Amino acid sequence: MAWSLVVLLITPVTVSLACLWMPVRVAQALSVAGGALTVAMVTMLVPAPTTTALGGWLRVDSLSVVFLVAVAFLYLATALFAVGYVQPTAGTRYGRRFFAGFNLFAWAMVITPVVNGLALLWVAVEVTTVVSALLVAIDDTDRAAEASWKYLLIASMGLGIALLATVVMYYAGSTVFGGSYQLFYPKLMAGAPHFPAPVVRLSFVLAVLGYGTKMGLVPVHTWLPDAHSEAPTPVSALLSGALLAVSFYAILRFYQVSVQAIGPVFPRNVLLGFGVATLALAALYLASQRDLKRLLAYSSIEHMGVLAIGMSFSAPIAMVGVLLHVLAHAAAKGTAFFGAGSTMSKFGTKDLGSIKGGIGALPWSGPMLVLAVLGLCAMPPFGIFRSEFLIVSGGLSDPRDAIGAVLVVLVTLGTLGLSWFASQTMLGAVPEGTVRGETSRFIVASMVLGLVALAVLGVHPPAQLSHLLARAAKELR
Repeated sequence: MAWSLVVLLITPVTVSLACLWMPVRVAQALSVAGGALTVAMVTMLVPAPTTTALGGWLRVDSLSVVFLVAVAFLYLATALFAVGYVQPTAGTRYGRRFFAGFNLFAWAMVITPVVNGLALLWVAVEVTTVVSALLVAIDDTDRAAEASWKYLLIASMGLGIALLATVVMYYAGSTVFGGSYQLFYPKLMAGAPHFPAPVVRLSFVLAVLGYGTKMGLVPVHTWLPDAHSEAPTPVSALLSGALLAVSFYAILRFYQVSVQAIGPVFPRNVLLGFGVATLALAALYLASQRDLKRLLAYSSIEHMGVLAIGMSFSAPIAMVGVLLHVLAHAAAKGTAFFGAGSTMSKFGTKDLGSIKGGIGALPWSGPMLVLAVLGLCAMPPFGIFRSEFLIVSGGLSDPRDAIGAVLVVLVTLGTLGLSWFASQTMLGAVPEGTVRGETSRFIVASMVLGLVALAVLGVHPPAQLSHLLARAAKELR
């Protein structure tokens, strides 16, 4: 299976380079093909044991593969959506730049779970920042440029803190391995029980604060609503469904080492504090949004809070729920952004007060957007219902079961904001003069793909995927 890691390493970046020179229609086809090949390679890794390549510099275990599944699926679905979103008439130069950047962004998120070691992990996440900041500003508007600049400044400061966390962890390892060694995960895990506890605690707090900036944890989340709102919709989908997930993956790698070094209590308490603050703020802001994409951005912050709280519970079932939540959120949030893109194209606005009768105007993507929103609200039979049920079950079996009750209350509050959107904008009569019909069949296809995945995760996840989640959860304990 080592060759599949090499294919993952070269496929999206090769497609990105090709898109710079190809006509837009060819770039669209290449992007879909690149996404499909990436999904195929990741699917081969699902039942496989730990796999390494290139002398150990590339390595995937079960935890890595869970996040690869989320990224690869969203890469393919978003590439399909982008075919309908970015029309060849938009301009050859814009189309080439968009698809080149889109595939390079996907490549950066694919390699993040594939590289072996905390140092390479930091480099990969830094690449995602640079590429995604350029994509946020690609529409060349004043608001997009401002959002991109704000994102770049805040994310760079966060990654500076994450780099310090890496240096501090390196220092902790040097007390065991000496002054020169590689920060490979197996090596750190083997030596972690002998690391100095105060140094590991400092490193973990810095990692949560640093990578939490990219994940969207409060109080370092402020770039996220602006960037997700102003970026092209395919980029917003990748930012919410994939980038936040791989940033969480980076935190989990520090979590693994910290648990081995100092036990689980301190890391769980840190994540609990950040998680409750994040979920509470997002739930409140969801009720007051009037911009469609900002609404979905705050929904992403809400779900990142759920992930952090879920990791604070001691029950193994909660960890399985957290990892399932990563997959379900990627499918649901990608589908929701696809529907938002279709709605914005139809009504020509992101203002929720100006969007009425979405289901009547968009006979396919309108109802599917409502279903995606219901999925984000953890309604059955969708995957987020299943994942949050597992997380809450784990929380209620934890000695601190009151936190499980707090989680339910805050998630319910967030649901009210999303439900308001669904009822006020998508239902009702179609405004006069609005032409009924879809903007693109590719957008419809991408939403069908997302909803099918979301339903499968909720009703009956494939056996191999369930085994993968169980193995990954075991690696976190």
